[in-house]
Amino acid sequence: MNIEFIESKINEILKELEKEVLEAIEDQTLDRKQTNLRIKPLKSTKQILLNAIESIKMVDELNHKEREEDGIH
Repeated sequence: MNIEFIESKINEILKELEKEVLEAIEDQTLDRKQTNLRIKPLKSTKQILLNAIESIKMVDELNHKEREEDGIH
C-alpha cells in the first residue's frame, strides 16, 4: 500500500477544506450562526480524514509487523 500517495491526496483535500473554511469566515453576508453552520461539517470532515490517515498508517504498521513475525518481507 502506498501510504505516501494516500496521505498526499488526503492532504490535497484538507487544503481545499481549509479554503472553504476561509471563504465562509470571510463571507460578510453570513451572520455568526450561518458561518458556524457552514464550517461545522467542514471541521468534521477534516477530523474524519485525519483519523483515516492515522488508521491507514496503523493498519500498514501492523501488517509490516505481522509479515516480519512470519518471516515474509
